Amino acid sequence: MFQKVIGQKPGDTSPSPSTQTTAPTANSGQQPAASAAAPSPSLTAPARPPSAASRNVLSTDVEVKGTLKFTNDLIVDGRIEGEIQSDGNLTIGENARIKAEIRTATVTVHGKVHGNITATDRVDLKAGAEVVGDIKAKILTMEPGAIFVGKSTIGTPTANPSTNSDGANAAAKSEQTKKP
Repeated sequence: MFQKVIGQKPGDTSPSPSTQTTAPTANSGQQPAASAAAPSPSLTAPARPPSAASRNVLSTDVEVKGTLKFTNDLIVDGRIEGEIQSDGNLTIGENARIKAEIRTATVTVHGKVHGNITATDRVDLKAGAEVVGDIKAKILTMEPGAIFVGKSTIGTPTANPSTNSDGANAAAKSEQTKKP
């Protein structure tokens, strides 16, 4: 009985009238229980699958070499070597070992990353995280115990810093050359 409910497709109309006409007459007491049981998983299923279906997981026994592209969310606890690209959210687990250039919306690091991270939104380095490479993001957070070796570019400056600093350096150098 339960398998027939799961096996039926919402768009499939031919099998459902025959099973509905047979099932209510033979099992009139069980049909409401089956239909009551079927809607509750289907009601909870649309609420859960967006988070479950949109979240992909690469566990500790997975190794990827090359370019990895994904949408929505990805949790990595394995090894990746190459490049990671997405408009979604990347979570690097405690057991993960990443040697890649990362370009995503957000990155949360619990494990080890060797490579540059570019995030359109934020990068979170949790306690125990180790990042060796440059980070570029709007927001960077680091918990105590996180290791970061590299350069960071955080936020978007209102003025071009290279123009201001070069102009100031050029003015300072010209002042020094004028003095005997």
